[in-house]
Amino acid sequence: MNKVVLSALASMALSGCSSIVSESDYPVSIHTNPEGASFTISNEDGQIVYEGITPSNITLSAGAGFFDGETYTFKLKKEGYFDNTYVLESTVDGWYFGNILFGGFIGMLVVDPATGAMFSLPDEVHIELSESITASDSLDVISIETLTEQQRSKLVRI
Repeated sequence: MNKVVLSALASMALSGCSSIVSESDYPVSIHTNPEGASFTISNEDGQIVYEGITPSNITLSAGAGFFDGETYTFKLKKEGYFDNTYVLESTVDGWYFGNILFGGFIGMLVVDPATGAMFSLPDEVHIELSESITASDSLDVISIETLTEQQRSKLVRI
């Protein structure tokens, strides 16, 4: 009986609350408006970790190292739209503070920070793309006299 109690206590002391209840890698759905944008994702070291077309479902690590959450930079492109950059930062997982009650100091100071389980990422990312205005190849010069009264009322003196 003592061995069972001792192993239960050792297991609680050597585990972290976030690493039990939560995870280190998260599935993330990436959506853009409009869909069909090509994207690359780089981690905080500048390494490209994923390339694809929206919408996409990918798995990202929440931690970048011991006590270090990951930051991802999304670079998006779609013809007819301005290029966009979006930054996604991991946040401290609420379950990490469960170590105070369940995981102990080893879970709080070693296990969860080492596994990255102390951090979390959102389930979804939604990114808006702005339509670009393309200029025509020609320039038309007109006289103010050819404008209608309504068009003249919108002119601004500079």
